[in-house]
Amino acid sequence: MLGVRVSKECAAGSRRALVPSPAKRSVHSHGHGSTTLQRVPHPCRALCDRVGNLTFSRGFGGILLLMLLAGTVASARTEPTVEELKTRISSANVGDKAKICVEIAEKQLTATDQLYAADDMEKAQASLTDVVAFSELARDYSIQSHKHQKQTEIAIRAMTRKLNDLLHVVGREDQGPLKEAIKHLERVRDDLLLAMFPKGAK
Repeated sequence: MLGVRVSKECAAGSRRALVPSPAKRSVHSHGHGSTTLQRVPHPCRALCDRVGNLTFSRGFGGILLLMLLAGTVASARTEPTVEELKTRISSANVGDKAKICVEIAEKQLTATDQLYAADDMEKAQASLTDVVAFSELARDYSIQSHKHQKQTEIAIRAMTRKLNDLLHVVGREDQGPLKEAIKHLERVRDDLLLAMFPKGAK
């Protein structure tokens, strides 16, 4: 409303500025007592310019914000869900299966952390079961294909570290499944390291 009111006043002021008005007499004379006329800028013009600049700045900022939000939504839509990743495993080649399984395990670990924080132990343990199961599948596919072994080992090591961090946050009565999961992931790491660096190999 402010912009509309100011615009109307500025338009009226601009029209009045076009109509000849009593001119100010300059203090400078030109020798014969004549005076020069000076056009005085209408004070509304400066206000209009300032409001226009402000409106443009806000409008441009809004456009940028919409673009950023649209990019975030598009990114969220393109990121596959756990269920979508699970369905991809059957049609992927063996090497890619390892990567997909690691991604599933990582997503489920994030879910596990959130569910423990929400004190939803039943769902937390279900997602924790997925962490272990798909970590073991990632190991199996990686060793079978001889691909992504190092990347898989690094991912399993990071997940083991996160589980240890979570272990020190939850209550003692809820630590049992976490300790068991950590043991499984440590065994997965050992298997991957043994596959990459066989004992007795020169």
